[in-house]
Amino acid sequence: MKKIIIGIIAAAFLSFNVWAQDSVLKTGHPDEYTVKKGDTLWDISSTFLNSPWKWPEIWHANPQIENPHLIYPGDLIKLVYIDGQPRLTSERTLKLAPGSGGINATEKLSPQVRVVPNEAAISAIPLDRIDSFLSRSRVLDDEKTLTKAPYILAGPQQRIVAGAGDEAYARGKFGDLTNFGVYRKGQVFFDPKTKEVLGLHALGIGSVSLKSLKGDIATVDVVRANEEIRIGDSLLPSEDRSTSSVFYPSGPDRDIQGTIIAVEGGVTQVGKYNVVMINRGDREGLKVGNVLAIYKKGEIVADRVTGGKVALPDERAGLLMVFRTFKKMSFALVLEADRPLLIGDSLQNP
Repeated sequence: MKKIIIGIIAAAFLSFNVWAQDSVLKTGHPDEYTVKKGDTLWDISSTFLNSPWKWPEIWHANPQIENPHLIYPGDLIKLVYIDGQPRLTSERTLKLAPGSGGINATEKLSPQVRVVPNEAAISAIPLDRIDSFLSRSRVLDDEKTLTKAPYILAGPQQRIVAGAGDEAYARGKFGDLTNFGVYRKGQVFFDPKTKEVLGLHALGIGSVSLKSLKGDIATVDVVRANEEIRIGDSLLPSEDRSTSSVFYPSGPDRDIQGTIIAVEGGVTQVGKYNVVMINRGDREGLKVGNVLAIYKKGEIVADRVTGGKVALPDERAGLLMVFRTFKKMSFALVLEADRPLLIGDSLQNP
């Protein structure tokens, strides 16, 4: 009898384990998927998984190839079971040259959650949507950083604006630095509840390189200009950021309760692949790659039975991923939106 009971418990545990693993997989998932140009790892993971940010947990590493961290269009993603556990693997067919006497060879590779500087490989998320926010946009703790920074004094030939390829003049304390980003004062962000100042959005206009310095007057070459550089624009030390940044999607380590406070372009409605600003950052323990669920506030309806007004529960409406954090706030990319989202929608752990 004791052996029977133990056997029943073991069988029940095995059944629960299989159910728990299968629950990770999306209903109706395919057994395989061919990677296409324009895909991202998030897109592919969404095809197989209920929670795409959990993809590192089921990728199957294969150290037998030279570089297992790249996935290319044409690769075949397969769902397999190893020791009873679901795993995703990638197969690449290498076409041999005519007359080589061989047949197509197949090698295994692991689609690690990694962004690499290789134009042919697919990325974790659509990097073109966030490039300017990685390399040309930043949030400052206060306005003093801009007011104390060097500034554009004059344009070429006494013009008030300058563009790429022009020489311009700047004034201020440059230290030993030679490369600067050109910034203009943007929106001041406030917490919607506490009214605390979360930061000042410094808009990246371009970049300059120090050519010569006499006293506090510098001659600079305009290296890049997204728009015309004006007198009074501030110079801040260049940051070494680009789309080669690495993203590891994950749930936050702490309980996060936040709000969407702004959206790129100053519009009010938010959709898939919009960049949004949220009122949580480094001090709350938020990290690059953290995924948060977006909730829309429940409607207020009339109770026609007992009378009065009742607030319906908040409804989950999407997902976003944080790609840059600051002290009190962060930039994030909306990766899923089941319905139109709005500034003021709430955020919490997925």
